[in-house]
Amino acid sequence: MMDDNPSETINELSETSEFGAYPFSMLLRLKTTKQSPRYHPEGSVWNHTLLVVNEAAMRRDKSSDPRVFMWAALLHDIGKLDTTKDRRGKITAYEHDTVGAKLTRTFLSAFAQERQFIKKTAALVRYHMHILYVLKNLPFQDVGGMKRDTDIREVALLGLCDRLGRKGAVRETEKSQVERFVRLCENERSAHG
Repeated sequence: MMDDNPSETINELSETSEFGAYPFSMLLRLKTTKQSPRYHPEGSVWNHTLLVVNEAAMRRDKSSDPRVFMWAALLHDIGKLDTTKDRRGKITAYEHDTVGAKLTRTFLSAFAQERQFIKKTAALVRYHMHILYVLKNLPFQDVGGMKRDTDIREVALLGLCDRLGRKGAVRETEKSQVERFVRLCENERSAHG
């Protein structure tokens, strides 16, 4: 998790027999988990995850907890294992963020006993889609819960990596959208409090 380009190491590890063992076998399934080509032209969840982890490595020094941040980058879409569906030619993964938080706890509990580490990582996975929810004012947003459970700036940092971890992402546009998300969340705080 300290590599400058962690995707190379993770990809190499994925070819070992150890990676086929639980809980890492959960990650192996990401290789065959499809995504919508419209939003993810890079292909499978695995391809996207590797791009996100590399983006996170470039920004981990901006995180208040780099260990949590890097694990959240690796696990942010693990919920797509159980939520990806082909709905008449449209690939969706509704609620992959909330399912992902549960799977993150399961995954990390298999080898880590630090409750705070697991809780913080799962919270980032849980709220990583909130940039979209807040920007589009969708009913799934829970800004109060996000602020209670995690740090919006950490969510913003992970969300930026998620958005940039796609083929064809426009960096300045994505940065601007994430900055707008932070402003909206901060304004909600001052409006309610």
